Amino acid sequence: MVAIVVPSLGESVTSATIARWFKKPGEAVKKDEPLVELETDKVTMEVNAPESGVLASVAVQEGATVDIGAVLGDIDPKGTPTAVAAPAPAAAAPAPAAPAPVAAPAASGPQNPPSVNKLLAENPQINPANVPATGKDGRLTKGDVLGALSGAASAPAVAPASAPRETGPREERVKMTKLRAAIARRLKESQNTAAILTTFNDIDMTNCMALRAEYKDHVEKKYGIRLGFMGFFVKAAVQALKEIPEVNAQIDGDSLIYKNYYDIGVAVGTEQGLVVPVVRNADQLTMIEIEAEIARLAKKARDGQLTMAEMSGGTFTVSNGGVYGSLMSTPIINPPQSGILGMHRTEERPVALKGQVVIRPMMYVALSYDHRIIDGRESVTFLKRVKECVEDPRRLLLEI
Repeated sequence: MVAIVVPSLGESVTSATIARWFKKPGEAVKKDEPLVELETDKVTMEVNAPESGVLASVAVQEGATVDIGAVLGDIDPKGTPTAVAAPAPAAAAPAPAAPAPVAAPAASGPQNPPSVNKLLAENPQINPANVPATGKDGRLTKGDVLGALSGAASAPAVAPASAPRETGPREERVKMTKLRAAIARRLKESQNTAAILTTFNDIDMTNCMALRAEYKDHVEKKYGIRLGFMGFFVKAAVQALKEIPEVNAQIDGDSLIYKNYYDIGVAVGTEQGLVVPVVRNADQLTMIEIEAEIARLAKKARDGQLTMAEMSGGTFTVSNGGVYGSLMSTPIINPPQSGILGMHRTEERPVALKGQVVIRPMMYVALSYDHRIIDGRESVTFLKRVKECVEDPRRLLLEI
């Protein structure tokens, strides 16, 4: 027998919850095939089969909590399958008065990951044949299905006039996922332990937008990535962090730890919650390399494939609430960091310039900071440097 064990879950994570078994005892398995999905307070991950054979036993059921190294089950490399893998479960049949067609599964084609099949099974209104696949060999990814779900959710549903309104409970109690519970705990911990203040400024995006408009097609054609604004702000933040090192530092007991490296967390909203993957050594990367890394990490976040290593150890965070339409907010610090930069939507506003009122594309930016280590002078100067760099992108090239 070959044991299936809980792998290392990453820095500071010691346990996980069994979210779903993809196989049942008696079914054949292939080496490296996903067997079980684990959910931690930071990430969802799949445990693959260590050997080909038959799943002989399942030692821990769905919903149970397990520690690193715990045995989840056994594989018999020489076993004979006694159970046939069932297709993804279909939704319960609707009432006869309102039948709904159910798309038959494709007879052939690329095999999608179990996590994708789970999403499709839970959302039978999505026909996988109609979802553009971006995965390897034409496979669907979680991001593909979630995108289709978002589109379906935005389409207005038209019910027959004679259909009676469904009744149900007015409240529903749902247990928090470990990720959502961890987000709640860490954000409250941030408020309880840090002396959080926020300072604001506004940025004239004229030059930045003009530079992006001039080169975005060239960048996409040459490098295959879309040039956004996040890269400008990450580069600007690094420049400001070099000048104001307190913002890149952290408190450890009665000591201050100054970081001489710049690992910038980029907040990404997903269906499961907010995650913050980290762009390592951002000071050593070009603008194009930063944008490429952000795009890679954001896709992995949406597909639920981020590793613990990709979300650990950031020194400072940049969050863009503007993608959701936020005009102004006070972002909350991601402990043990001491600062977070919040971007917001860009909109045309009248501003005074050289004695004249002109219309300019303006963005409010916010720096939330821990007043225990960062004073007003440092916080205001930091945000002013970010403003100067974004309003005059040449500063990013000259690092001034």
